[in-house]
Amino acid sequence: MTVGGGGGGGNIFLYIFTPDKISIRTTIIPMMDNIPYLIIFLVVMATWVKEVIIATFEYSLNCWYNSIGMTKIRTRFAPSPTGAMHIGSLRTALYSFALAQHARGDFILRIEDTDKKREVAGSKEGIKELLGIFALNWDEYYVQSERVGGNIYKKAAERLVAAGHAYYSDGAIRLKIPKHETVSFHDFVLDKDVAWNTDTLEDLVLLKSDGFPTYHLAVVVDDVDMKITHVLRGHDWLPSTPVHLLIYKYLGFSLPKIGHLTDILDPEGGKLSKRKGSITCEGLLQEGYLPDAILNFIMLLGWAPKDNRELFTLEEFVKAFDTKGFQKSNPVFNQAKLDWFNGEYIRKTQNSKLKNQIFNFLDKKYDEELIAKTIPLVKERITKLSDYWLLAKFFFIRPKVDKKLLGKNYTKHLNIAMKALEKNITLDQISRDNNFKTGDFFMDLRIAVTGSKFTPPINESIVILGKDETLIRLRHAISNF
Repeated sequence: MTVGGGGGGGNIFLYIFTPDKISIRTTIIPMMDNIPYLIIFLVVMATWVKEVIIATFEYSLNCWYNSIGMTKIRTRFAPSPTGAMHIGSLRTALYSFALAQHARGDFILRIEDTDKKREVAGSKEGIKELLGIFALNWDEYYVQSERVGGNIYKKAAERLVAAGHAYYSDGAIRLKIPKHETVSFHDFVLDKDVAWNTDTLEDLVLLKSDGFPTYHLAVVVDDVDMKITHVLRGHDWLPSTPVHLLIYKYLGFSLPKIGHLTDILDPEGGKLSKRKGSITCEGLLQEGYLPDAILNFIMLLGWAPKDNRELFTLEEFVKAFDTKGFQKSNPVFNQAKLDWFNGEYIRKTQNSKLKNQIFNFLDKKYDEELIAKTIPLVKERITKLSDYWLLAKFFFIRPKVDKKLLGKNYTKHLNIAMKALEKNITLDQISRDNNFKTGDFFMDLRIAVTGSKFTPPINESIVILGKDETLIRLRHAISNF
C-alpha cells in the first residue's frame, strides 16, 4: 500500500509500498528529520491557497456583477491641494471609502490641482499623509495636472465645440448653456429628485487658454475615465451639478449616482466653514485628538446606524455602512461630544500604545520610561493628549510654587513631611500622628511638590518622583518663602 507522497532535496520519506506486513519504523525516523521542512511547506501552501481563494472570489464577484448587469462600485475622494483639510472633507473621504469597501469595490484618490493659483506647496503630500493617519487607504491614485499632457480634457472640450455645445472665447472654451430647459437628477443621499431651469445658469469656462481644464470639465471627464459609479461630495457643490449634468449629456456619458452630504453647522449658527468656526483635521490632531476618535465622531455627523450605536472602529463602520443611514438634517459640530469620544478611545488604548502616542505628541522630548510610569495615574483623568502635559509636567520639570496657593500652616506641614520621608514614615501616618487636617496637609504637600492643586494622586506621584527628588522640592518650597 502507499503511505504518502514524496519529499524534496533527495530526502524521500514517503511512498512506502508494503505488500506484506513490513514494519515502517525505519521510515518514520527519516520522516522526523524532515518535519521542519514539511511545516514550512504546509505554511507556504496554506498562504498560497488563501490568496488563490481570495483572488478567485473577487474574480467570481466581478463576473457575477457583469452577468447580472451590475458594475463594480468605484468611489473617489477628489480634494484640491489648497491647504489644511476641513473635517467635512475628511467625512467625504470616509463615506466614499466605506461605500466602496463595504461592496468590495475600489476607492480612488484623485488630486484636483488644475487651479495652480490656489495650490499650496506641500499640500499634495499632506493629503496623502493625512489619509494614511486615518487609515483611509486608496486603491488608485491620480493627479489631474499630470493628465493634462495627454489632451484628455482638450479633446473633450473640442468635441463639445464641434457639436455646438461650446464655443471659443478669448482663447478659452466655454460651455453654451441652452435656454428654457430643465435638467435634473436623483440625489441618492437626499433621496429626492433635484431640478434646475437652465435659464438660471450662465456660460462657464471649461478649458482655460493655458490648456488646463476648469473643475467643471475635469471632474466629469475624470469620473467617466476612471469608471466612478458613485459620487459623494459636499452640499456646497450642489449648485454646480446642473452644469455637470449638461456636460455628461452632451458628451454622451452615463451619469454616475450622485449624492450631496449635509452641511456641518457651527454651534453658534451657520455653516462650519473656513470663514467661520473652521475646524481642520490637522488642527484637531495638534490639539491631541486621536485619529480613531475623530473618525468615529465625524462618521456620525450625517450618518446613523440602525441600532443607534455610537462606538465604531473603521472596520466595524465599513461592515455596518448602508447608504440608507445618510441623514437629511444638518448636524451640529458638538465639541463636548468629540471630547467624550476622545476620552473613551484614550481609556480603551493599551498603556504601551498610549505611552507612544504621548511621547510622539510631545515631540519625543521627554523620557519614555517616565511617561510609561505616569500613564496609570493620568489615563482616567485626560480627555486629549494635550491634557497629559497639564497634569503631568511636574514629573519632568521642577515647578515654580506660588505661595498664595499654600495654607497658613504650610511650613509646619512641609517640615514634618520632610522628616517623615527621611525616616521612611508613610505620609498618611503623619497626618494622624500630628493631628493635621488631612486635606490641608496633603494640599500643601501637593502644591509644594507639583506646583498645582490639580494633579494625579500625590502619594503615587511621590513614589514615581522618588524620595530624593521629593525632598529637594520640599526644601526648595520652604527656603523660598
